[in-house]
Amino acid sequence: MPQQPLAQVPLDATWDWSEEGSCREADPNLFFHPQNERGAARIMRDRAAKGICAGCPVRTECADYAVRAREPYGVWGGLTEEDREAIYRRLDSRNYPRARGEGLRAAEHEISEAVSAQALGIA
Repeated sequence: MPQQPLAQVPLDATWDWSEEGSCREADPNLFFHPQNERGAARIMRDRAAKGICAGCPVRTECADYAVRAREPYGVWGGLTEEDREAIYRRLDSRNYPRARGEGLRAAEHEISEAVSAQALGIA
């Protein structure tokens, strides 16, 4: 898993929720794109990862962490890199959500839509 500067990891970050993640039983390559992956291949891989996230019991905790940490890589809680970039652009950097649950509240709509039938390509 890619590393990021510690300054972006929220001070209250915990990882106990990750032990329950559905991704633990899946191929990790599904959640992180290979270099230069584009087009249909990337869309299909992202949809497959989102499909695993859709049934995950800790999806919202994962998405909350990813938003608060400004996680730059991979699919987290059903949110792709592009999904999170759109959230980051929308949020005010001076009042960025850092406490547990604030990322979920700030991006509730996007987190909900991330695993919708449309996002999974079945609508």
